[in-house]
Amino acid sequence: MTPRAKCSASTKEMLLVSARRRFLEESYENVGLRDIARDAGVDVALVGRYFGSKEQLFHEVLRGTRCQWLDTSIPEADLPAFLAEMVLRTDEAEDREDLDRLLLILRSASSPQASALVRTAFREDVIEPVARMLSGPDAELRVATAFSILTGISVMRTFMAVEPLAGCERKMLEARLTHLLGEALAGA
Repeated sequence: MTPRAKCSASTKEMLLVSARRRFLEESYENVGLRDIARDAGVDVALVGRYFGSKEQLFHEVLRGTRCQWLDTSIPEADLPAFLAEMVLRTDEAEDREDLDRLLLILRSASSPQASALVRTAFREDVIEPVARMLSGPDAELRVATAFSILTGISVMRTFMAVEPLAGCERKMLEARLTHLLGEALAGA
């Protein structure tokens, strides 16, 4: 890689890091390209050069936060337990990454400009891959139902710290959630 290419890659990465931080802190509408560029220590014109628009930059941020969480070799019968464990796990680094992605999605889901990108990313990164793991009819609907449950649990337990959910013993909650997800994912 040439020095110029290294510099370009570095600048692009700095812009992505700055944008991700801003989109985590504020809604899509409240994030300004000048703020992102200033945080990255570059001229705002470089945002346009590397990403074209705020929408494209947000799209790249969504793609960059995509977690490689899904093991498609998991048997269908084990999927509810896997998903329950995933949403309740306590590993700090992985947990923070997943929560950041959820926060980014929640902050921007109501934005007229960003909501279409959020829906597309969620469909492509979550609903479609998990649905391909299921047999039977209405797989995408079943996955959407299961992830509605998971999102609700995450928001209530982590962001809102609602009791008794937030302080519930993990094994008990994991067993209940596994059962609930099993019902949501079950084919008719």
